[in-house]
Amino acid sequence: MSAPTSATAADKSETEISNFMGQVGPKRPAQIETDAERIRSSVARLTSNSIEELEGLTSELQALQEFLKSEVNRVQREIQSALDGINIIIETIAPWKNTMDSLAATKDARAVQAPWLTPR
Repeated sequence: MSAPTSATAADKSETEISNFMGQVGPKRPAQIETDAERIRSSVARLTSNSIEELEGLTSELQALQEFLKSEVNRVQREIQSALDGINIIIETIAPWKNTMDSLAATKDARAVQAPWLTPR
């Protein structure tokens, strides 16, 4: 049942198109030129808007790129500062570690030499 209805709708559409084309008739060259000029101006206007939008987007992306570069530099400086601080701490603790290692070695040597002298 739906097939005849679809065929009827298609026939009706074709009839409407034929009627419209019959009303419009063949276009004169002046009408074609007018239509072409209208299309050209529409395309130019749309292209102009698109180019302006792309230029705006480009400038936004450049600003974002500059911001990201500055943030990368800032983070790198903070990392370097933290590493410098860690190195200072290591240099400060290193003598203590050497002293502790020396004391531990001395204690072990005494224990090996005279186990009876080691406090219980």
